[in-house]
Amino acid sequence: MSKIISVHSFRGGTGKSNTTANLAALLAMDGARVAVVDTDIASPGIHVLFNLDESEMVHSLNDYLWGKCSIEEAAHDVTGHVGNEIKGQIFLIPSSIKAGEIARILREGYDVGLLNDGFRDVVDKMKLDYLLIDTHPGLNEETLLSIAISNSLIIILRPDSQDYQGTAVTVDVAKKLDVPNMIMLVNKSPDTFDPEDVRTRVEQTYQATVGAVLPHSDKMMTLASSGIFSIKYPDHPVTQGLKKLVELVK
Repeated sequence: MSKIISVHSFRGGTGKSNTTANLAALLAMDGARVAVVDTDIASPGIHVLFNLDESEMVHSLNDYLWGKCSIEEAAHDVTGHVGNEIKGQIFLIPSSIKAGEIARILREGYDVGLLNDGFRDVVDKMKLDYLLIDTHPGLNEETLLSIAISNSLIIILRPDSQDYQGTAVTVDVAKKLDVPNMIMLVNKSPDTFDPEDVRTRVEQTYQATVGAVLPHSDKMMTLASSGIFSIKYPDHPVTQGLKKLVELVK
C-alpha cells in the first residue's frame, strides 16, 4: 500500500530538504518507487540535491498549479542522477526556481485543494510506494493539508530553544489532526551533547517518539548539498540514524 510521508520543521535551516532527499534515496535503494514533491514554493531547493538543473525542468509544480500540465508531467526521473546503488526509482516534482514564477505564486496564491488532488493523483497514476512531501517551514494552509493526509509525519528540530518552542506548535497541530505516525528527528546535535539525554528530553517534552538524534557533521557541511549524503557516506553515523528513521516509516 502506498504511503505519504511529510517532512516538516517549524523553522528553516534544520536540514529538512537534506533529510527528505536522503530518505527518498534510502527507500529507493531498497527497490521502492518514490516521488518527492518540493512544496516549499517560496524558496525551492531540493532539486540541487538531486542534481536536477533548471534547464531540465520542463515542467514544475507551479505549472501543475496553474493548469499547464498534469502532476505526473511535472515529475522528473532523477534516479540516474543519484547513483548506481538505486534499485528502485526516484521522481522529483520540483518547484520553479524562476524569480518571476515564485513572485506570481506569492502574489496570487494557488488552490490548495488542487495540491491535495495532485498528491493523490501522482501516487495512483505513477504507482508509487512512497510520496515524500518536502514542506514549507512553519504552519500555513499547505502545510496543514500535507500533515492531514500523511501516513507519517517527520518533524525535524535542532537542540535549540527557538526550535523547541516552535516545534511544540507543530506537534500540537499534528496530534489534533490525528496523524497516524508522528516521529521526531533531532538534527545537527553538537558533539558535546549526549544523544540519549537529547532523546529523553525531546520525548518527554513532546510525548512523541524520537526516531534518531543525528550529530552535527562537518562532512555534511563540506558536501554542501552537492549530492546525497547517505550514498556517499553509507557507514557514517548520520546515515545510520537515517536508516533507523526509514524503518519507522515503512
